[in-house]
Amino acid sequence: MNARWSARIAALAGTAVLAVPLAAAPASAATGPAASGPLTNLDHLDFLLDETTPPAGVAGHSTYRQAEEPTLLAPWTYADARDGGTFERVGGGPLDPATGDWGQGAFNADDTTRAAVVYTRHWELTGDASSRDKAYELLRTVAYHQTTEGPAAGNVVLWMQPDGELNPSAEPVELPDPSDSGPSYWTARTVWALGEGYAAFADDDPAFAAFLRDRLALSRGALERDVLSKYGQYLESDGVRVPAWLIVDGADASAEAVLGLAAAVRAGDDSSATAARQLAEGVAAMASGNTRQWPYGAVLPWAQSPAMWHAWGSQMPAALAVAGDLFDDDTLVEPAIADATGFTTTLLTAGGPDNGWYPSPTDRVQIAYGADSRVQSLLALADTTGSTAFAQLAAMQAAWFFGANHAGAQMYDPTTGVTFDGLQPDGTVNRNSGAESTIHGLLTAIALDAHPEVASRSTATTTVEAREGLSYIEAEDATRTDGTVFTPDSSWTGESSWSGDGLTLQPRQSAAWDIGSSETRRWIEPVVKTEPGATTRSTWRGGGALTITGPAQGISPTPGALLPYALTAPVSGDDLRVTALRGSLTLDGIIVRPWISRLVLGGDARTELVHSSAIAPQRTTIGADGVPSTVEVYDASGTMVRTISADGSVTVVVPAGGLAVAEG
Repeated sequence: MNARWSARIAALAGTAVLAVPLAAAPASAATGPAASGPLTNLDHLDFLLDETTPPAGVAGHSTYRQAEEPTLLAPWTYADARDGGTFERVGGGPLDPATGDWGQGAFNADDTTRAAVVYTRHWELTGDASSRDKAYELLRTVAYHQTTEGPAAGNVVLWMQPDGELNPSAEPVELPDPSDSGPSYWTARTVWALGEGYAAFADDDPAFAAFLRDRLALSRGALERDVLSKYGQYLESDGVRVPAWLIVDGADASAEAVLGLAAAVRAGDDSSATAARQLAEGVAAMASGNTRQWPYGAVLPWAQSPAMWHAWGSQMPAALAVAGDLFDDDTLVEPAIADATGFTTTLLTAGGPDNGWYPSPTDRVQIAYGADSRVQSLLALADTTGSTAFAQLAAMQAAWFFGANHAGAQMYDPTTGVTFDGLQPDGTVNRNSGAESTIHGLLTAIALDAHPEVASRSTATTTVEAREGLSYIEAEDATRTDGTVFTPDSSWTGESSWSGDGLTLQPRQSAAWDIGSSETRRWIEPVVKTEPGATTRSTWRGGGALTITGPAQGISPTPGALLPYALTAPVSGDDLRVTALRGSLTLDGIIVRPWISRLVLGGDARTELVHSSAIAPQRTTIGADGVPSTVEVYDASGTMVRTISADGSVTVVVPAGGLAVAEG
């Protein structure tokens, strides 16, 4: 969905809006404590929904009982904030006043599928009849987006105009174009919605469930034809072995499909089991890094780049936890655990669900999709493993929605159902509330309502009191150097992103940086640009020698790679120095990661997380003087190793790669 958001940002200034009675729009969320009682409020998503009647007899597109029920239901893509705390519904791209069409469309399969998941999950959790009816209607619309015949059968047309006409080729152009010509994120999300829909309606409405199962088989057949036909094959991407059978080379897209397939299998659709397992195995193969090496155990989203992690759509650990539980396969669950204990803890202590580390933390915008993806993954792990560690981490991540973020802003309001569209690095809140943000705020709310103890903790910890974790220093900010500072032609390389200017050191040239003082040792990872086959060697004072040979390009979009490389030894001082010995050393920046990272949330309650990136047990303090708390210490697998009842600050020994949580 990042391409859609990019197009949205570019076109926003000149985009017309749909006239909607302002009285119908819910009030915008206001900063303050979360409401008591259930957190899920569907009012704003209800407001985004609209009816449309597509033309009759469109070749290759039909839905359940279309002749008897010709009207479809779908959410408008965007909702822009207006004066008086109201919103207006907006389509994607420019509006053509003569035709009423938008350059992209009013509705899209990505949001319709995920809205269907919202209402389905809410109905299953609460028994709410209105949610059941909306889930039914939205799933009918999901099916209409599918192409049912021809070489693209099972693929999905992304956009729909206000009158129900499908728009296969959006402006600005999106890939694949036309949108049903190949595998896509929207096909993966269609599988997600159809699978969960089938599971929900299997007993309630067997005839409709049978229709959904058939349509799931249709899109699953497209995946088997275009994606899973490569199962078991591997490719190389910047020197890394990656699976060839991911949807659009994406573990992110594949993970959302796994959620739907797994739900269908649990409900009795054995025909979906093979696809669910094969996609889950592909997702698991994208696990990368370790306790001390970027990306610290994360499951990476895109096979074409070992230098990219993004928060939106990052439900890879959730899919692995669900699939591992379904198939009783620990090899699927283990990468999800490593992602949670190694990477998610790093993300939390570094600042929260940043949009993207490419590989440096360059995109520090935060959106609901990214925050929700982390919450869903942690709760899925808590349910699968039974470890309280993941429930505690989920509560800390979910607190982002209620004010525990760098702006101190409430991003989801249970009194209105509004979720704001984003949080900028400078603390500015994007107060629009479109379908995607609304959907993912609600998915977190539903998950919290299903886990009341997690909900209670997340809504009671609404402020960030302290944070110490991964930091980043620009290469060009060297305190002294005789190297050359340069500006890349483009920040985006095609597979990664420069964080700013770069610094090149030729042999015998050097640079030094002030990395600040710390009470703990730190890992240092220079982010280095290399070309295939080129070798560079450098020596780092206190960190040892670093020799890098640029990896082969493989399927990555561009030759050369921008990747972090861990120094062989930790650094304890505040002055970091390097001297180039061989070849050109081209630096983007320096990742600095403390052995002990920390996040403290406050409000009506207090939660403190301590995480170790060390390779041996570490002694540290946790808790606050005068605050009674329960301290739980976990190893790198999320297994509890010790519980302490403390009446203030206490000293604990955190296992290598492990964590400790104090709740008071």
